[in-house]
Amino acid sequence: MLANIFKKKNTVGIVETEMSFMEHIDSLRKHLFRAALYIIVVMFIVFLQKSYVFDTIILGPTKPDFFTYRFLCSLADFMCFEPAKFEIYTRELGEQLTVHLEVSFYLGLIVAFPLVFREFWLFIKPGLYTKEQMVTKGIVFVCTTLFLSGVLFGYFFIAPFSISFLASYDVSAQVKESVQLSSMVDIMLMFTMLTGLVFELPVVVYFLAKLGIMGPVFMRTYRRHAIVIITIIAAIITPPDVVSMTIVTIPLCLLYELSIYVAARVYPKDEIV
Repeated sequence: MLANIFKKKNTVGIVETEMSFMEHIDSLRKHLFRAALYIIVVMFIVFLQKSYVFDTIILGPTKPDFFTYRFLCSLADFMCFEPAKFEIYTRELGEQLTVHLEVSFYLGLIVAFPLVFREFWLFIKPGLYTKEQMVTKGIVFVCTTLFLSGVLFGYFFIAPFSISFLASYDVSAQVKESVQLSSMVDIMLMFTMLTGLVFELPVVVYFLAKLGIMGPVFMRTYRRHAIVIITIIAAIITPPDVVSMTIVTIPLCLLYELSIYVAARVYPKDEIV
């Protein structure tokens, strides 16, 4: 399929013209330019909203009135959670500016992701046959929805608990906890971005199943192993309580089950044993 990117096809899937290498590079350059432009525009807007971005979004999970804590507390009293208290500092000259640029870039990437991925798909799509284009119809919407859902889940549920747990963990009462701004931001971005990518699992499984590489039988066989791994990861990144671990574990397990369903729908029937 990827080898066909160099070729343009008509509506019935017959090759009309074959793009030269330079035409291919020129097309890629245009899509990359537009994708970069989207990110830069959003990044610039985010950069100007410094107070809101840092006081509300970045430092939000460190405050007791953060949405996640209020939501859990509204469900039951035993689910009320008090985030760890710690001092945030900067150590290097210009660190705040560097962090500001880093946060602006990643927020720009997240917000502009639908447009960025659309440019990527417009570059790939001409190399597909009509049948392949029909099968992948709506992929921009699906990938965007999954990615943004993962980012929101990581921001509201994984990052707050992880930061609070890491900040409150101590080896001695003599050691005072002070967190460097760049360190906290890196942890938050890591969990939110990684969770966004993890939520793309059904899409990855879709293509692997379509190619006959990974099928539903394999995923069902190793379901228990996957659940154990998910549970261990949830136990590591959340505070030592069952409620927090369950909140993180259940969505990831449901994501795995969704991937099995996707694999069962598209995996070649004659290869299922």
